[in-house]
This record gives sequence, C-alpha cells and structure tokens, in this order.
Amino acid sequence: MSFSRSQLEVLAEILRAAAASEVMPRFRKLAVGDIRAKDGPLDLVTEADEAAERQITAALLRAFPGCVVVGEEACAADPPLLGRLDGADLAFVVDPVDGTSNFAWGLPLFACMAAVIVRGEVVGSVIHDPVGNDCAMALRGEGAWTSYPDGRHVDLRVAAPVAVDKMAGGASWRYLPGTLGARVAANLTRVAASFGYRCAGHEYRLLAAGQCHYLLYGRLLPWDHAPGWLLHQEAGGYSARFDGSPYKPTIFDGGLICVPDRPSWDALRQALLEP
Repeated sequence: MSFSRSQLEVLAEILRAAAASEVMPRFRKLAVGDIRAKDGPLDLVTEADEAAERQITAALLRAFPGCVVVGEEACAADPPLLGRLDGADLAFVVDPVDGTSNFAWGLPLFACMAAVIVRGEVVGSVIHDPVGNDCAMALRGEGAWTSYPDGRHVDLRVAAPVAVDKMAGGASWRYLPGTLGARVAANLTRVAASFGYRCAGHEYRLLAAGQCHYLLYGRLLPWDHAPGWLLHQEAGGYSARFDGSPYKPTIFDGGLICVPDRPSWDALRQALLEP
C-alpha cells in the first residue's frame, strides 16, 4: 500500500480543521478544571487535546476506511491500543496537541501532528502549527516541505554539518535510564548550545529547516517522534537509536539522535553519551 501526496493533503486538512475548531478557540481560555495531570506536572492533558483527537480520529476513519488510529489520549485510556501499530496495513499516530504544557500555560508553542504508518514503516507526516496556520509535511521518497496559508511551498533542508563544539540543538535527558541522564546533562557543555521547547513538533521543524544541528531524545512514543523523524529524514538528515539501529515507530526505547549526517552522529554520540 502506498500513500500519495493528495492523501497527505487530506491528512493536513483534517489536522487544520481540528486545530481551528477545537484547539485555538480554547487557547488562553482554559478553566482550571479543563487541565489535568497524567504522569507528572509536565505531563498534562486538556479539554482541547481530547476534543481535537476525537475529531481527528472520526475524520480519519471516514477518509481512510479500515485504518487504525492510535492517538495519544486514546492510548492513555486504553494502553493495548498501541500494539495495533504492529502489522497494520494503514495506521495513523496522532498527537492532537504536542506541547500541551505550553498550550495550557498560554505559550504559543504547540503543534498538532500525525504520521502515516504502512506495515510498520513511516511513509508520511504532517506537523501543523495552529498559531502560524502552516504545515511542515513529508512523504517518503518525495522530500519535506512547509505549506503556507497563502499557497507557498518551501522545501526543507537540514543544516550543513559542523564540529560538535559548533552544534546547537535540543537534548531531552529527562527519560534517559539510570545515570545516563546526568551524564548527558553534564556533557552538554561540549556543544555550542542546547534548548528544550517542551514541544517535539517544533523542535523537529527547526531541525528539518536547518535552524539547528541536533536533537537527542530518550523515550520514543510514536506520536511524539514518528512525524518529526520522517520530516528530518526527508530533509536530508541522518538519525539512529543510541546503539546505531534505525528508528522504528514500534520501538519505544533505546533513545534517538538526529543530526545532518553519519559522521555528525558518531561525533555527537561520543561527546554526549560517553563518560
């Protein structure tokens, strides 16, 4: 089964519509009871997340009959749903509001995103910025681009490789196992700069547009990483898990490093992960 550019546009329109009807009307208007913590003070869910995911799921099932939809909030309520990704002919992973803590606190840095998975392989992705109303999109083998409301399409390309001490990017060490998080945090002095936007969607968009050099993540839940991984891949980047194996949307641990090319991966892995 293949996935076409016109089908990717359908996916993008579904995300745009949900963001316009369920997310943006609630931005900076949430009541206290509209925000709840899940696993911790930075792991939040709001009425916007749940309403947008319901709309997106219903629209995907209408547009792509028989598909599997794996949403972040649906999996929170029904964890075995995540297992349906493995072996599905056509599946969508959906993060209705990526960067929920930013959204809940009134910061305009959040995204609505989804990835298309065909028999375990990521073949399409859309990361929609509800504030800017534009979409970063990728189709396997056909590149990555940003689609703007005025009809413009701008191709995305990763930054040129630089030495580790010249690299700027993001390292999320919060979910790294054992002492590895402390090691990575200490080793960040070896790069030029490190940031954390609390929104993987926007971090991946920066990376794919050549506006930073690296991203490092520990936990690999597919709705957080499948859309951005393909965007970065199709923009010419290189990525692998910490052990050098390729990223798969059905593997949720093992870390991920995304950089412009393989030599950069080797150098950054050694600089950040080694004692």
